[in-house]
Amino acid sequence: MLRITSSETVHHCEGASRREFLRVGALGLGGLTLPQLLATRAAAGEGNNILTGKSVVMLNLQGGPTHIETFDPKMSAPSEYRAMFGEAKTSLPGVSFGSHFPMLAKLANKMAVVRSFAHGNGSHASAAALVAAGGNPTKACMGSLFARVAGLNNASTGLPNNTLVVPSAMGKRYKNFNSVPSRITDIGDLPEAYAAFDPSKGSDILNDMRLNLPSGRFEDRRGLLQQLDELKRFADTGGVESAGEFEQQAFDVILGGVSKVFDLSDEDPRWVERYDTGHIKIPKGLPKKKKNGKAIPGFSPEALGKQMMMARRLCESGCGFVTVTSTGWDMHGNALGIDDGMPLLGPAVDKAVSAFIEDCAARGLSEKILLVITGEFGRTPRINSKGGRDHWGRLCTLAFAGGGLKMGQVIGRSDRTASAPAADLVTNNMLLGTVMHTLFDIPSLRLRNNLPVEVQRVITNAQPIKQLV
Repeated sequence: MLRITSSETVHHCEGASRREFLRVGALGLGGLTLPQLLATRAAAGEGNNILTGKSVVMLNLQGGPTHIETFDPKMSAPSEYRAMFGEAKTSLPGVSFGSHFPMLAKLANKMAVVRSFAHGNGSHASAAALVAAGGNPTKACMGSLFARVAGLNNASTGLPNNTLVVPSAMGKRYKNFNSVPSRITDIGDLPEAYAAFDPSKGSDILNDMRLNLPSGRFEDRRGLLQQLDELKRFADTGGVESAGEFEQQAFDVILGGVSKVFDLSDEDPRWVERYDTGHIKIPKGLPKKKKNGKAIPGFSPEALGKQMMMARRLCESGCGFVTVTSTGWDMHGNALGIDDGMPLLGPAVDKAVSAFIEDCAARGLSEKILLVITGEFGRTPRINSKGGRDHWGRLCTLAFAGGGLKMGQVIGRSDRTASAPAADLVTNNMLLGTVMHTLFDIPSLRLRNNLPVEVQRVITNAQPIKQLV
């Protein structure tokens, strides 16, 4: 029997910690474990009437991505305002993206770009938390809100419903690449159990399953697969023949869901190549040229393609909310500027995200997975003396793809210098509403009587961007 144990006994008013939750009910085989959880949910129909079956991937461009060089090049503005590298014509008549997004430009008919998203906050930590939470008063990020309602784990696969994919999660070679996950994974007023699962810190779930995975990294899976093979041999010799329906289902969860997601060897090499950003490296000598150049190597986007592929795999296997981080977007010019940052980071986003969109379409997942691209704020309309742009909360980057929403459009409009919204202001609360309406059947959620009132109110009162629904 697979057992789950823990030395942690941290409890909260709403329940147990993440590790304790797993011990009492998430991923065991037999006893008061996953079988009973599955049986209970089957009997009660829990989740069937409130979840849409869709997932959300939030690509957070940490540091504050320039809205001008990404999706609003503003070539009609004076030269000191317009996109430094020009524009790329898109598949939508009269619409252009920044010149470093040629592949995304061809897929503009599968995207919805917002040019009027603003919240007014220009401070990294507080703005990042504000956007991640959709400005909700509990201050819990959207992934944690989802997990609080949907449950910590997917009932069919056992995977965490709220997962963070940072560069270092993709293997040892990326361990020195930067991310600041604390800014975008705040749990606010919720218990610690609802924090995002971060594989880069070691997999509590896999360790608690007694599978002894040494590092918890996605690529360091040999130990995991070896232990899974032992479980399979146990099953093949009749070890679970006498198990009940839900014990057998739990066994299938462990051997099927977990092993499939963490084993990357079944990926089509053509898609691996399509996603791959490993060739996009920091130019030699660049760090020495900058005042804060020591930080630049940590901004390498080499892992981004793998991160986006893993996000697709996680969603395909039942994870409801995945946050992917990409750093280096604080392009003042002290480290990276617009002049040298966009030629480095722009092509990586273009390749990885366009691959994600095409991959989802090829797998029939475009309606099932909503991709959101954003960051904590935008950049100043005027280019500074160092070839960069500074903090700017009055207009921010925001784009969507998939999720069954209305794609192939530009929402809102910026003013003549891309300084502020000129029409159809989009707020943080509208971002929250769009995400939550994608994940939940809101009318059914209003009828639930076993949720904290504030959480229920935050989700059900948030209004989506009307042009998308």
